[in-house]
Amino acid sequence: MPQGTIKKLIADKGFGFIDGGRGDLFFHHSQIEGATIEELRVGQQVTFEEGSGPKGPRAENVRPA
Repeated sequence: MPQGTIKKLIADKGFGFIDGGRGDLFFHHSQIEGATIEELRVGQQVTFEEGSGPKGPRAENVRPA
């Protein structure tokens, strides 16, 4: 599983962005496993799977590392 760092969180809207090394990836709160969006912090390491959404690449199955 790729690892990345949370770059930005917009918790009140339920999404954020991960710096995955090859560019930023969008993630939705419904794709977080083992935590809630309120428990995540900017700069935190996470693992994820890269998927595709209607607007391009996105992170899926996001887990705190």
